[in-house]
Amino acid sequence: MSTEPPSPSGAPPQNGRRVQLEMFFTLPDFSDISLRDYQETMQRPFFSLSKKKRLKPIEYVSPDKSVTVHVSANPAYGMATIWDADIMIYLASHLNELRERGENDISPTIRVQPGDMLKRICWGVSGRAYERLLQALDRLQATTIKTNLRANSKSRETTFSWIDSYTHLVDERTQRSLGMEITLSKWFFDGVMDKRNVLAISPLYFEITSGLAKWLYRASRKHAGGNGAEGFTIGFETLHQKSGSESSLPSFKNKILELARANNLPEINLEVIGAETPRPKLKMVMRRYLEDGAAEEAPPPPPSRHPKTAPVPDSTDYVDPALARSLIAKTITGLTANNAEDGADRPRKIPASPYGRAQRVLDAETYQAIRAECPGWDLDVLMQQFDAFLNANPDELPRNYSKRFYGFVKRHHERNKFQLPGH
Repeated sequence: MSTEPPSPSGAPPQNGRRVQLEMFFTLPDFSDISLRDYQETMQRPFFSLSKKKRLKPIEYVSPDKSVTVHVSANPAYGMATIWDADIMIYLASHLNELRERGENDISPTIRVQPGDMLKRICWGVSGRAYERLLQALDRLQATTIKTNLRANSKSRETTFSWIDSYTHLVDERTQRSLGMEITLSKWFFDGVMDKRNVLAISPLYFEITSGLAKWLYRASRKHAGGNGAEGFTIGFETLHQKSGSESSLPSFKNKILELARANNLPEINLEVIGAETPRPKLKMVMRRYLEDGAAEEAPPPPPSRHPKTAPVPDSTDYVDPALARSLIAKTITGLTANNAEDGADRPRKIPASPYGRAQRVLDAETYQAIRAECPGWDLDVLMQQFDAFLNANPDELPRNYSKRFYGFVKRHHERNKFQLPGH
């Protein structure tokens, strides 16, 4: 039996093809790409919200009758789920990254390493994760969508599947993945290639476990993102229609009320208006706008007793994130000794200095996100530990320092947040 991997067409590979395929799938690093979602799919019912196999079609008509969405499932695979949409978000992010890197010849056929994709969407890289990936791709290819979004004088509706095809190359001898080619539908590809149609999302989206919560985050991000502190308010009935949920309206209301009480979606603040009335509404506001308002009302901080170590930042005090790597070696001096003296293996749980190194080094959006989502930690101390790790592992230097540090802090917070006062 041949030890060469199969060709995409299924024909036996020729001699030397292994090396060619290895080179073919030696791809640029996309493990740390900025995440972008496709706006037209964020606020409407394009995916099943249940992990159970769904065969019942989704039929959606907007309140003004202007938008229709029909989603039908393949009996063998079931309907594509909101978790399968993680893959589409990654692929949209991949296309956006290529565009931002100045690529001129971008194709709807995307070459990816499955491991990179699985890590980025937080599915893990176990054998079960690979099986899950293949099952998701089958559903994405088999689910049929018909919609009049982007209707024009030439076409009233478009029918498509999320992906047209995919090819998975595997080394027969080692069973190691050589990579994937995924061909996107023209409808999805054309939409994502218009940069006005993509919207940045939080990396923490992939950690949301509830199907309804995942949909609600996407809908909230789309609706509230550009509305400032006013946010966006929507009735539960309309929200129910937009979600495509199979739950009854009373059950759906209870689930939304639970999500609003928990209020732990990334970036989004949820508030129920008229919870005791027959027609409650949900108000969605980006937390950063609430924080900006609080900052405007708060009195100015007192002058620092140590201006040399805690300067008020200005345009000359800002350090571009791209230059952060040059600071690594300069910031770890004394870290080990300080930790030994403290007798602790984790950063001190004290309020972060408002004008410390973390604020100067990180980009403003990332800094505000960390302060909002991981309160209570001294970010300068965490940054010392992070830089010490990078200094000891030069191969791990990130392409985007701010984003990698954001992930580092989030993981630390999840592991240790119950050590903070008040938890």
